[in-house]
Amino acid sequence: MVSSEDLEKKQIFLVLANPGDIRQRNIDLIKEISANGYHTILVTINFPYGILSKLYAENGVDLTTVSFIDAVTRNSIGSVENVPGVVRYVNNPANLTDLGIAVTDVLKEHSGKKVCILYDSVSTMLIYLSSPNISKFIHFVTNKLRLMDISGIFLAVEKGLDPMLMTQLTTFVDTVIDT
Repeated sequence: MVSSEDLEKKQIFLVLANPGDIRQRNIDLIKEISANGYHTILVTINFPYGILSKLYAENGVDLTTVSFIDAVTRNSIGSVENVPGVVRYVNNPANLTDLGIAVTDVLKEHSGKKVCILYDSVSTMLIYLSSPNISKFIHFVTNKLRLMDISGIFLAVEKGLDPMLMTQLTTFVDTVIDT
């Protein structure tokens, strides 16, 4: 698991989960981050904000400790409005420029707070993007997080990444946690 000490060191993690456990792993990570006094910025490419917010509420997550960047809802149903401080929608999971801008903007909204960013999930990104593009994007994000002194977690399905992408991701993060 991700410890308070690791978050304080501003480490970056790759957390691998069984395909059937990824939703529960997401919930557990959010609870863990919140319990350590951090605000989570969740970049969701796997589940829509509406589904995750209900799921979190059902599992006792304080939704005031989570901000969402939802990259799937607009792609699925079209126009939805951003809710400042709660959810920001990106038009398409493949639009890494918009995703990067959204992350930067939401990080600015929470400057001065203890923040951890969680990407759910790298495996789902493979539906929309090639492995080299995902690798470039995660390299960009990990460097940005390090420069901003922010902890980050990338959630992925174990054995769901091709060997080259897995090798590259492993070099970008500080710790790989295989659950």
